[in-house]
Amino acid sequence: QVQLVESGGDSVQAGGSLRLSCAVSGHIFSMYSMAWFRQAPGKEREGVAAISIDGSTKYINSVKGRFTSSKDNAKNTLYLQMNSLKPEDTAMYYCAATHSDGRGAWWFALRSLNTGEYNYWGQGTQVTVTS
Repeated sequence: QVQLVESGGDSVQAGGSLRLSCAVSGHIFSMYSMAWFRQAPGKEREGVAAISIDGSTKYINSVKGRFTSSKDNAKNTLYLQMNSLKPEDTAMYYCAATHSDGRGAWWFALRSLNTGEYNYWGQGTQVTVTS
């Protein structure tokens, strides 16, 4: 069974940085596309960053230039480096995974930040940014 466990969430001041980690077990990590999502109170869950099996990345506009997603296949771990944090980044952050079969470049470009595309989810880690 696939398990995803996030860590690294914290409360920081605006302008600060955090690095989230997502430890993955139960499958061949390198064969899964991964993503980070977030959900603020009263809002829908939104895709923040996605990373494909070949390491390509995609970000929503509001975090471009501030967030960086990466992965270490040897450690079965996904990361999200978050810099220049803003109060509007406050949310519960989740990592998610889906098998890469049938999901090539077109899928990554058009659907990799869609919630419904992912089968496996972590429990979330809270990020709070104070002004």
